Amino acid sequence: MAATRYRRFLKLCEEWPVDETKRGRDLGAFLCQRVAAAFREGENTQIASPEACDLMFDSLVRINSNVYREKYPRLRDTSFTGVTAEECRMVLATDSLDQMEDAKKGIWKKLKDKFSPKNPDEAGKE
Repeated sequence: MAATRYRRFLKLCEEWPVDETKRGRDLGAFLCQRVAAAFREGENTQIASPEACDLMFDSLVRINSNVYREKYPRLRDTSFTGVTAEECRMVLATDSLDQMEDAKKGIWKKLKDKFSPKNPDEAGKE
């Protein structure tokens, strides 16, 4: 029975979309990592609570197949701020967040980062 659950979770991981703009923060990639950790022994993994495993799988399938998005359709494609979904994706992309972090740094921090040694070996030579 664990083999069947394992194969179902693997199929779900293959179907789940991975957003390349969210490196290290994507739900699809996180899900695949959790499945790999939960099923370390592959099809031979012993599951402590098969009922909880099945409930989790069913919930993830409902999310992936947009059950609630279709059940409760939105009237508009914007949020209360007026920002569209595409604009939110652009802002939440890893590259955009990195740029915002760089913009938050003060002038002294930027200069310090620019002129400080890159690896710890160089710091000890001074």
